Amino acid sequence: MKKIILTGGGTAGHVTPNIALLDRLKEEGFEVSYIGSKDGIEKQLIENLGIPYYGISSGKLRRYFSWKNFTDPFRVMHGGKEATQIIKQVKPDIIFSKGGFVTVPVVKAAAKCKVPVVSHESDMTPGLANKIGMRYASKICCNFPETLAKLGDKGIHTGTPIRSELFTGTREAGLKYAGFPDDKPVILVVGGSTGAVRVNEAVRAVLPELLKEFRVIHLCGKGKSDPAYNGIDGYVQIEYCDKEMKDVLAAADIVISRAGANAICELLALHKPNLLIPLSAEASRGDQILNAASFEKQGFSMVLQESETTPESLLAAVRKLYAEREEYRARMAKSETSDAADTIVKLLVSLVNK
Repeated sequence: MKKIILTGGGTAGHVTPNIALLDRLKEEGFEVSYIGSKDGIEKQLIENLGIPYYGISSGKLRRYFSWKNFTDPFRVMHGGKEATQIIKQVKPDIIFSKGGFVTVPVVKAAAKCKVPVVSHESDMTPGLANKIGMRYASKICCNFPETLAKLGDKGIHTGTPIRSELFTGTREAGLKYAGFPDDKPVILVVGGSTGAVRVNEAVRAVLPELLKEFRVIHLCGKGKSDPAYNGIDGYVQIEYCDKEMKDVLAAADIVISRAGANAICELLALHKPNLLIPLSAEASRGDQILNAASFEKQGFSMVLQESETTPESLLAAVRKLYAEREEYRARMAKSETSDAADTIVKLLVSLVNK
């Protein structure tokens, strides 16, 4: 049996793509183990799946001053020793790294043990952890064609692995969850796991006009629902959605979303026409703006910058997107990254066979 170690952590975005690979890896006969931090979000997510989990010490790599900058390098060094011991114990044929600071000691230990590494970069520009880890990787998968220029001959445009359960949702179940009849097209508004105040405000500002033509499912974020909008016919606020997300997505005719890499790759895989309102450069390193620009250029998304979002511009964009929805679906259906999990697992198998 082939053996693989998956690694990645710090945020759910560094873990869920790894989880999305599990079914295909098992189909190919891989025995899967996971290396993450000792107390990160990845520990609970992976252990709940029954995957052997190994926790190591890890430290954050910062571009700004912090007293922890003097101690974290020692944590990374200790994590490297722990990772080396684990790799020697598990004896993997290959390692797949999704990113996050915990992966740095793992990929360095893999190089020391002469185990090939495949890494994955979600955003247009590689984060610091992946920049360090890239030198140890045999291949580097990415979401955007523009990223390939930064990766040299190691780069492969694969897209992001998508959770298989997202493809099992039904419109009927989604409408039932929202309490809607099937009489109007549905807009799904997604602001990310913590919601997006600017997006929430913009949608609510045009709600009376939207509800003349659409029904609206609004995933507004924990603590960001507004009681003033409860009970409005055709509009439902949901602070958090987990198991029902597959059905909510199936019910949506068009989606208004932030432009996080994992989120937009899910929309691409599901062929959901979407309007992206990326997080502004003032509130981030600008990666969402770049992500959105790439998807707009490829014809997968319509983009409205946060600074340009007004009730009038939002309403006009929604109507235009809905009118052109079939054109967007057709372009997304032709994307070569629609089945990233299959592409990545085939790459892993080919490297193991070599």
